[in-house]
Amino acid sequence: MASHRRPKQPSRTRVTVLTATAGLAVAISAQSGASAAPAKPKIDEVKSKVDKLYHEAEEATEQANLAEERRGKLHKEIDALQDKVARGQQDLNTLRGQIGSVASAQYRSGGIDPALQLFLSADPDTYLDKASAIEQLGAKQADVLQSIQAKQRTLAQERTEAATKLADLEDVRKTLNEKKNKATAKLAEARKLLNTLTAAERSKMEQDEQRASRAAGDRVELGNEVPASQRGAAALNAAATQIGKPYFRGGTGPGSYDCSGLTQWAYRQANVSLTRTTYTQQNDGVKIGRSQLKPGDLVFFNNLSHVGLYAGNNTILHAPKPGAYVRYESMDYMGTFQFGVRI
Repeated sequence: MASHRRPKQPSRTRVTVLTATAGLAVAISAQSGASAAPAKPKIDEVKSKVDKLYHEAEEATEQANLAEERRGKLHKEIDALQDKVARGQQDLNTLRGQIGSVASAQYRSGGIDPALQLFLSADPDTYLDKASAIEQLGAKQADVLQSIQAKQRTLAQERTEAATKLADLEDVRKTLNEKKNKATAKLAEARKLLNTLTAAERSKMEQDEQRASRAAGDRVELGNEVPASQRGAAALNAAATQIGKPYFRGGTGPGSYDCSGLTQWAYRQANVSLTRTTYTQQNDGVKIGRSQLKPGDLVFFNNLSHVGLYAGNNTILHAPKPGAYVRYESMDYMGTFQFGVRI
């Protein structure tokens, strides 16, 4: 009968080595998985980064608005100069026609020496009258020549000025495209970040902002502060009718707004003409400090990249950012306060 041997059991040492090896493999696998799938950013981190990108996009938008405004002015100036040059060229052609008429008149009088013409003339009195007329023609010719020279100098200066403005216009176009592209890139980056959040997380962010806006509006109603002026009060009241309208880059109302578009529109309802951008609206009134603010004053933030209307009780009414709507907001959430401007 064949003997049945028991299989040889692994030694305790070998079991320990195998266990340790398996544990190491699991640890390496876990570390590899962790590096392949980095920890998801928290909602507060995403919000902070998105807000920063929105601020940068708004700054680029305001710079684009400034370039757009400059482009419009240059177009008008260039059109006026080109019209002026065209009219000047017509005047020059008329003067050249006059000098040709004078030359023809002198030619028709003959090129003989005046003393000889007098000697040969059958009627010296008639000749002397002609000579006087020719002398007058000569003086007129000199005047016309001086006018031609002056007109030529003026036209040369106007053409040079027009060429300079055309070069400026090309630079402005490049700046405008650059700023628009920068704003678009920042907004795309912000959307990419927002897409890392779940629908529930994005909804929570929006609800938190809406609650903060409602709370800010409640504070305004409790404030009862005296407006900066009747026009300031009228502008603030007009802006309040736009609550809920969407932010839109370059928007000037009434369907949508960017920040300076809203302030410009609101003051227009109060019969006050503001300039288009944050960078120019800062010069549309008198600069004041935070403690001097009254409802209706303009308030500027973050290196002049954002503007709103002070609504009282540390609150502003503004067009905040892409994806948001015209609303009240506490100044504590607005970043760096620059100054106020009283219109």
